[in-house]
Amino acid sequence: MGAGFVAGPFVRYFLEKPGYKVRVADLDLEKAQRIVKGYPGGEALRLDLRDEACLGREIRESDIVVGLVPYAFHPIIAKLCIQLKKNMVTTSYASGPMKSLDEEARKAGIVILNEVGLDPGIDHMEAARIIHEVKALGEEILGFSSYCGGLPAPEANTNPFGYKFSWSPRGVLLAGKSPARYLRDGKEVIVPADALFRQPALISIEGLGEFEGYPNRDSLPYGELYGIPEAKTLFRGTLRYSGWCKTLEKISQLGLLDLAEKDLRGLTYRDFIKLQLGNAPDKDIKKALALRLNIEKESDIINRLEWLGLLSENRVPLDKGSGLDILEICMLAKLRYQPGERDMVVLRHDFLTAGPGSKKQKFISTLVDYGVPGGDSAMARTVGLPAAIGTRLILEGKIKAEGVLIPVLPEIYEPALDELREHGIVFKREQKLVEA
Repeated sequence: MGAGFVAGPFVRYFLEKPGYKVRVADLDLEKAQRIVKGYPGGEALRLDLRDEACLGREIRESDIVVGLVPYAFHPIIAKLCIQLKKNMVTTSYASGPMKSLDEEARKAGIVILNEVGLDPGIDHMEAARIIHEVKALGEEILGFSSYCGGLPAPEANTNPFGYKFSWSPRGVLLAGKSPARYLRDGKEVIVPADALFRQPALISIEGLGEFEGYPNRDSLPYGELYGIPEAKTLFRGTLRYSGWCKTLEKISQLGLLDLAEKDLRGLTYRDFIKLQLGNAPDKDIKKALALRLNIEKESDIINRLEWLGLLSENRVPLDKGSGLDILEICMLAKLRYQPGERDMVVLRHDFLTAGPGSKKQKFISTLVDYGVPGGDSAMARTVGLPAAIGTRLILEGKIKAEGVLIPVLPEIYEPALDELREHGIVFKREQKLVEA
């Protein structure tokens, strides 16, 4: 279900093997048809997920159901899968409503495997593998930090924002409205949404240079999820090129991440910004921006907003909409990958471990993957392929656990990481002693 950004690698994984038939369902039939074109085992159909009767019929005719649709639909699909005793896979976070179905899924004898993409997904797998290796040596995990980013490859980093969209822009922008919580040296740190971009860490990736890292939602549950209650540091973050955090902080201050709808009829983008500034004089709009944002009139940030088109006299193509809607339209128009450009996925885990005699070690595990020019993006590969492998493991009866799962079990992550290596998706590990 879903023929969006990441569906292609998933579908082809099966259709390029003998013996599989994949039905791709989407509200947009043409999108589904493009994915299965040329494959005898592929079938496309139009499906409205709000039509529960039709949804139930499609699930009944399937051996397994894969949801590559917005997470809000997953509990609806999952309840039908439980009723019809069909296994299910998603790449989305296991939400509260999904987790609440665990007991029912166990009673039905099915697997509902969530969070089996990139982040969440591959990050869980590599973290769990290292944690289990460390624990097997009788050592403890004192600290765990993880950063992930989907970015333009260095040669494709050609715009002032240092970013291009390889998946839903709305999801990227909405993440900037979420507060964050993490553990640092045994102390809980809470970051309000309006401070999310304020103090990014500098993260060095070998061969690529320095990136900005900022906190990603709530990191505290990972102590329990990963079985490391002893950890004094738990941090999950997002990676971006330099300049992103300061720019997004100012964009947020301008109300361009707000969801409240306004009347936009007849407005230009410049008009909208003037309204956000309290009807600033047209000729002094840059000065008004600088005063509101407490930055220089000729700063990189104002230049970025102008480059994006937010100060232009072009009409806003909406009668009603929010600041987020306007920002999304501008970013979709300007932050696109050009034909032949590559994206890049960077995922890094840092572990601090303690062994016998209080000997401490630092482990760093880093994944860098690139898209294929003219082919699949790195984001599509690193989300779609883990989901495909997880689906195959369920179909072949390799996953014995039942209920609502994430891929932190050896029976899932060991074969999945081994097969991802065959696809060139490989972690590089470093290990060193930490001075007392």
